[in-house]
Amino acid sequence: MQMAFGNRTILIHLVRGGLGFAALYAAVDCYDVIGWPALLMLGVALWALKGCPMCWTIGLFETAAAAIFRKSES
Repeated sequence: MQMAFGNRTILIHLVRGGLGFAALYAAVDCYDVIGWPALLMLGVALWALKGCPMCWTIGLFETAAAAIFRKSES
């Protein structure tokens, strides 16, 4: 099953979400202090969240649905 926004397990998805939201917070909060390196953190956030926070949320539902589907198959 190919997933556009999801991951193999919910744990991996939650770890990527934690990293992404932490990087997004750091980029927004520290921009006036450190300047352009905060833009690098924004790039990390976009990579970890696979786009925007809404994309990450869609991926969470997709990952949960895939886990339920795998469990009901076996």
